Amino acid sequence: MNAVILYASRYGSTRRYAEKLSEQTDIPAVSYQEAPSLSGKSRIIYLGGLYAGGVLGLARTLRGLSLQDGQRLMIATVGLADPQIPQNRENIRNALQKQIPARLYDRAAIFHLRGAIDYQTLSLGHRTMMALLHRSLQKKPAEEWSEEDRALIETYGKQADFVDFASLRPMIEEIQRGAE
Repeated sequence: MNAVILYASRYGSTRRYAEKLSEQTDIPAVSYQEAPSLSGKSRIIYLGGLYAGGVLGLARTLRGLSLQDGQRLMIATVGLADPQIPQNRENIRNALQKQIPARLYDRAAIFHLRGAIDYQTLSLGHRTMMALLHRSLQKKPAEEWSEEDRALIETYGKQADFVDFASLRPMIEEIQRGAE
């Protein structure tokens, strides 16, 4: 199979998933910044961290891409919000639809993985953004918080690692299905 795993990771969770997926599928994983030409790839697998409602590097990577017959696109988002909660999954998918053309979104197999956060390693900009978000949530009554809001409140200022390599299983099954 002529495939590639591309990843965009700022703090490491997405890179960890990409490396584990590569190890389990024998598909090379490279940073999206070092992406080879995608035109000849039968399968393009993109894992990207979620930041401020968008997937890091996704729009840039897929710009100008048009899938040929037989080419398959898989996209996995990695974020702090629990993707098992339908509202979170819907929010992520709405953001994806704004970030990539419908012609790609409609043909992509989309997955969601849970990442990690360590406030000690966040950039100043990200720490500031999280502090502002945390402050605004504290002003709202707790009964108005979404599940995503609760997760932010619970993990704020801490180190939390929700990376679960077992959650790669559906992606591996999709890769194997396409190889048949």
